[in-house]
Amino acid sequence: MTFTDLCNPIFVKSIDDYHKTDNVDTPINNPYELKTIEYYLYLKNWIDTVQWHFEDIIRDPNIDPAEALVLKRRIDKSNQDRTDLVELIDSYFLDKYKDVQVNADATINTESPAWAIDRLSILALKIYHMRQEVERTDTTPEHHAQCEAKLNVLLEQQKDLSSAIDQLIEDIENGRKYMKVYKQMKMYNDPNLNPVLYGKK
Repeated sequence: MTFTDLCNPIFVKSIDDYHKTDNVDTPINNPYELKTIEYYLYLKNWIDTVQWHFEDIIRDPNIDPAEALVLKRRIDKSNQDRTDLVELIDSYFLDKYKDVQVNADATINTESPAWAIDRLSILALKIYHMRQEVERTDTTPEHHAQCEAKLNVLLEQQKDLSSAIDQLIEDIENGRKYMKVYKQMKMYNDPNLNPVLYGKK
């Protein structure tokens, strides 16, 4: 089994579990053992799924401004949680392959495995929601055809991205690529780095 063979069904399960209630306040019920990679993959996608719906809600043109501000704060926290979790998943790979003998001609990749997996998680959400559009019965034939074409592209993209991730992990495992992880160092949440925040001290 490749790593994305593990990821993709977990992402689907998380998305399906969320949509049993389709409510951003639904508590997570992670079915996987605490601190396993499966647990973190499920949590990662759950965060993405909730944030997807945060982003839908905040675009309501009739949203109350006070509610929008509260929601913006929740989106900021969700973004930070997402980043922290991606870095944690990269730590899993760093630890797993720490003893690999790196080839003298090994190269670095444009992104780490976990940031590629982040894109795979978001892609699973795009596929789910585009499939919903394809299955709607209250739309025009043109809308249906456009969404079906987009869904086919997303499915192809999922296949290609999965293959690329598995190739990257195989290359790391065999010393052809090496990992070098840079922390995101987000500044807007840091009271020591955001001038709006430290200016109020």
